[in-house]
Amino acid sequence: MFKRLLSYFYPIKIHTQKSVLSESLEITWANGNLVLDSQNTNYSYGSLQRVLKLGLKNIGFAKIKKMESILVLGVAGGSVIKTLIDDIHFTGKITGVEIDAEIIKIANQYFKLNKIPQLNIVIDDAFEFVLKTKDKYDLIIVDIFQDTKMPNFLFESFFIDRICFLLKSKGVVLFNTMLLNKEQNKRNLKFISEFKKEDFTIKAIPRVEKHNELIVIEKLV
Repeated sequence: MFKRLLSYFYPIKIHTQKSVLSESLEITWANGNLVLDSQNTNYSYGSLQRVLKLGLKNIGFAKIKKMESILVLGVAGGSVIKTLIDDIHFTGKITGVEIDAEIIKIANQYFKLNKIPQLNIVIDDAFEFVLKTKDKYDLIIVDIFQDTKMPNFLFESFFIDRICFLLKSKGVVLFNTMLLNKEQNKRNLKFISEFKKEDFTIKAIPRVEKHNELIVIEKLV
């Protein structure tokens, strides 16, 4: 409790470790809340949670609450899952896919993800998972980063086609991206302009928390 109170004045780091995939994973008290950070960016419960919460608000809390099945690609500390449960009161099934098993251990220890009965965590590569799964989802959240970098496969047509195939009728994709330079801006513009799928719409929510851009894809039928 003392560290939590002090964190309103300055951040207090309480845990640091490496994993096979991450140079640094840090748990810090900041402004009275525990956050999970990588070496250069927030992974959960800080600015990232605000970014994804804004995206969920754009889709509509009431609409999401009525859904049955949600897929989260890139779990980290699970802040978007906590938003779904605590703020939206979603009661359906959540499948979380995370490639880094060490992050899930941290998330269970500090954020109690393993106490959420409707959540199923799968340790797997997101690309491999979407190829294998036979399930379909009302909402797919794509939030995959390696520190500040995004894997190239996320922007390949084969991957996004597969993601769209996994949507149920009138399903939605919420895709979180990071824009740190002109090349990444061009990447997103190209991705959006070249998305030509019948019965789907695509839009961007630009410059969320300065460096993030959300892309929302909706299935119309």
